[in-house]
Amino acid sequence: MDVFKFKSVDLQSAKNQLNHKTNGLSSSTLVLRRGQAFQILVNFDGRALDPRKDKLVFQVVLGPLSFELPVSGTGLPASGSVLPVSGLPGSGLPASGSGLPASGSGLPASGSGLPGSGSGLPGSGLTLSGAGQPSKTQWSATLERGVPNPNSPRTISVSVLSTPSASVGVYTLSLRVDTRTSVKTHSLGQLTLLCNPWCEGDSVFLRSEELRDEYVRSDIGLLFKGTSNNYVSRPWSFDQYEKGILDICMKLLQLSPQYLTDRKKDLLNRSNPVYIGRVISAMVNCQDDRGVLMGNWSGEYKGGVNPSTWSSSADILRKWSESEFRPVKYGQCWVYAAVMCTVMRALGIPTRAVTNFNSAHDTNGNMVIEEYYSELGKKLSLSKDSIWNFHVWVESWMKRPDLGQEYDGWQVLDPTPQEISAGMYRCGPAALKAIRDRKVETQYDVPFVYAEVNADVRTMVVRNGKVLSSETDTKRVGALICTKQPGSMNILNITSQYKIEKNVEKQPSFHATASREAARAIPENVVVSLGLLETPVVGENIIFNVTVTNNESTNKELKVHVNAQNKEYNSNPTNTFWEAHNDLKLAPKETKTFKHEISFSDYASKEVREDYLVNLAVVLEDVETQKRTLASEEFNIISPTLTIQIANENSVVVNTLQVATVTFKSPFAVPVNGELTVMGSGLLEEKVQISLPSLKPGETMKRPVQFTPRMTGSKMLQASLVLKNLPSVLHGFVTINVKQA
Repeated sequence: MDVFKFKSVDLQSAKNQLNHKTNGLSSSTLVLRRGQAFQILVNFDGRALDPRKDKLVFQVVLGPLSFELPVSGTGLPASGSVLPVSGLPGSGLPASGSGLPASGSGLPASGSGLPGSGSGLPGSGLTLSGAGQPSKTQWSATLERGVPNPNSPRTISVSVLSTPSASVGVYTLSLRVDTRTSVKTHSLGQLTLLCNPWCEGDSVFLRSEELRDEYVRSDIGLLFKGTSNNYVSRPWSFDQYEKGILDICMKLLQLSPQYLTDRKKDLLNRSNPVYIGRVISAMVNCQDDRGVLMGNWSGEYKGGVNPSTWSSSADILRKWSESEFRPVKYGQCWVYAAVMCTVMRALGIPTRAVTNFNSAHDTNGNMVIEEYYSELGKKLSLSKDSIWNFHVWVESWMKRPDLGQEYDGWQVLDPTPQEISAGMYRCGPAALKAIRDRKVETQYDVPFVYAEVNADVRTMVVRNGKVLSSETDTKRVGALICTKQPGSMNILNITSQYKIEKNVEKQPSFHATASREAARAIPENVVVSLGLLETPVVGENIIFNVTVTNNESTNKELKVHVNAQNKEYNSNPTNTFWEAHNDLKLAPKETKTFKHEISFSDYASKEVREDYLVNLAVVLEDVETQKRTLASEEFNIISPTLTIQIANENSVVVNTLQVATVTFKSPFAVPVNGELTVMGSGLLEEKVQISLPSLKPGETMKRPVQFTPRMTGSKMLQASLVLKNLPSVLHGFVTINVKQA
């Protein structure tokens, strides 16, 4: 029969996703990266394609936008030359958010540098129709080959190339077949288009393959917490390869106020990672929208999950999706940052989690943090300013055409809802170069981030509103800014990328030692210092010395007030849980040391916590002059760790049963019990949960766990133990290099 008839299409998902480095991403669609060609096989029956009679046109839809890619009708020369684009792109997002109530308003018009809201998608080549020459600003469809076999269905291979500036989104793809006797359109399915850090034309292009593997493809990470002198590494599974996670990330874009307010404008703006970053920064918190996480720093987590118990992004994103997009309870800064890191990596934007130790929250914009202490050493909440022991945000890699080439590179984005930026709770992207050079007029939110890493700290001892003593510290804030080192599980100090450091070694060791001290010199030549005798561990007592030296040639009569307060990482300390007061007489040039010990029962709180933070202060009162001088130290009490050992760890291969053993020796003075959870993206289909009966002091627990790796590469198996009779949660992890069988 002399009929040209469409039979079927093969989107070659496995081949295309391997070529696009999206293999492993779980989606109901074909997942591709922009600016890179993908191949489609079209099968048809009957006679061969006749360019004089037949025309093949790909139709691509993104929400209210669409465009056409003609594959035939202009002669299709044998060389396979590129055909011009005509029309508009569009989405394939199911019903484009129909049935979803509007929530909030879109971005204000302040987003300079963002593309305009024209009639078509960026990079769609909308100005072309009919004949024309291909360019970097247009999509293209190229006939690669024909298979003229009369005894079987004919097959043509078409290479489709999107532009490096195409909008991120879920597109619907169809094929219209025009012959002289009929016009029929055939649905080919959907494709999800992501940013492409492998493409030089993409604004997220990252030249290093090692960094692309770390900041886009890796699904494991470390979050650093505690204090700069005694940080702890918290394992986190970003989970972008887990089932359905990519589709949930795309849904997050679809539920944004920007999309719900003006779908067309939002889809056009999604060509720009600067815009995407601001949308995601707002959507990870739920302050202005149907965002993912609700924050809670109260210490009471009824009706939700204690932030300390989260270990992976998939649990949070799935809970949000399955609850019909109600906010997940609860998050704190590292949880917000980890979820945003997942979403941005899933979208193809290189992203890393960053911790700033001694992070200032400057509420009045004067770049100074005011701290107040009583004359007995109790820290007072007289200022809205605060210093967080640590704060976690993300950095994403992108160009900044709105600012100029010198500001390209890492940008700070912070989804923790602290301050409003252009009407919404979000922060960034703030270019690291602008932060380091104090270009505070540079958008977005550079002044706030600059203060977080550079503010001065003015500490005052007060009585009845009167300042008894005052001291300014210019180095305390931003003491250490760090992230995970690419290709390893070590820390990477990036402080110098944010600020010009003074008298700091390039890569110092920031671990605490038994002799660590915080000392303050008194103008009257009396010196006081606090020194921890050993690194504090949960379950053990805190032992420290207070040392006072009289450098003068006269006797000194002093009162010594020592005060310890429980502290949350993000705020001023609350109640005093321990204190000591001594009278002290010092002869000329004499030094005296007092040893103090705080028991575990004194500092332990009732709420399960990952780590404990303590504010310790000593105030010296000169009986003769009535002058006071303060020395203070904030430190964290680390939890014991779990050990994970892998049988035959050097020969772990994909799709082969393996065994891991979780070990823990109790250092606690009382029996403990709890629940052990073991998880690993790409290693375990589901979490393994084991009830732990009573473990006596000094007793060792060993629990074997079987797992079968599903993916090759570097993977992480992590375990957490939530104790029921002690307020603590313990962690452990091991990285595994999974090889091909």
